[in-house]
Amino acid sequence: MPAIEAVDLFCGVGGLTCGLRSAGVQVRAGYDIDPACKYPYESNNGATFVTQSVSELSGADLASWYSPGAICLLAGCAPCQPFSTLANVCEKKDETKWGLLEEFARLVRELKPELVTMENVPRVTNHAPYRSFVETLETLGYHVSSRRARCADYGIPQERRRFVLVASRLGPVRIPPPSGPVRTVREAIGHLPKLAAGQADATDPLHKARNLNLVNLRRIRASRPGGTWEDWPEELRAPCHLASTGASFKSVYARMSWDQPAPTMTTQCYNFGTGRFGHPEQDRGITLREAAIIQSFPDDYRFVPPGEIAHFASVGRMIGNAVPPRLGELVGKIFMDHVNVSIG
Repeated sequence: MPAIEAVDLFCGVGGLTCGLRSAGVQVRAGYDIDPACKYPYESNNGATFVTQSVSELSGADLASWYSPGAICLLAGCAPCQPFSTLANVCEKKDETKWGLLEEFARLVRELKPELVTMENVPRVTNHAPYRSFVETLETLGYHVSSRRARCADYGIPQERRRFVLVASRLGPVRIPPPSGPVRTVREAIGHLPKLAAGQADATDPLHKARNLNLVNLRRIRASRPGGTWEDWPEELRAPCHLASTGASFKSVYARMSWDQPAPTMTTQCYNFGTGRFGHPEQDRGITLREAAIIQSFPDDYRFVPPGEIAHFASVGRMIGNAVPPRLGELVGKIFMDHVNVSIG
């Protein structure tokens, strides 16, 4: 069977690439405009990172990465900010930001790969650029399948919701329904060494917890898994909690539950105060390593070069913006099985 070779657009630190490779897809290169992603992408995935915007690429540029006779997969996750819930309020104003998905469609037209995949926020389907993207695929003869996925249903230990699309010019392709048990926080990170707030694991630069001031330390000690700030004594509650609108702040300053999936990992997931990111048992927020594992990265995935400091803000942004590798593995297996049936 011919090999499936891929180029990953908007690749970031390589979450999608990592998952595709786990499924047997040979990823040749990734493109992104953030040079900080070069080290984690290349050191973990054995593929080439190119610091370049997709708007500057041509189909011929991409074609140079594929071997003769290979089945070509073009993969990508266009930045999702224009398609988020907040963007719906100012839809017309944000139309200029939608060009990246249109550039993706342009590259599909120029390259005409056998396979295409796209991952984004679920609300992407509400916007005209997405409908135009699908029309482009169908006009070019692709069979398209898509699904709004709850990541916890596919073995990723968090409640993240994503939209996944797969398309093929080789024949009908389908995203399967979820199967198997939901993975919990305990199963994901329960094996890691215990830490206190402000401590770090001497053997892993990413397994370090942000320090907590005295008030927040008292708050997390008063918190219970799955609870809210309503579990705290009155003197620990912030003014926003006591206001009439306080009910809308119940998902912050909270602990995760051991035996449930985690909340969606964000770029600020290392902060106890920015979500339900308190450790279920230890009096601290989760570490960068715990966040990466909850995103389904391998335990030893490298984000910074040896000897360099893993800064919370920069590494947290990399982790929160990443495609969960397990989702990429799902897509890779879909295409491997599809090609085996279509060609094998």
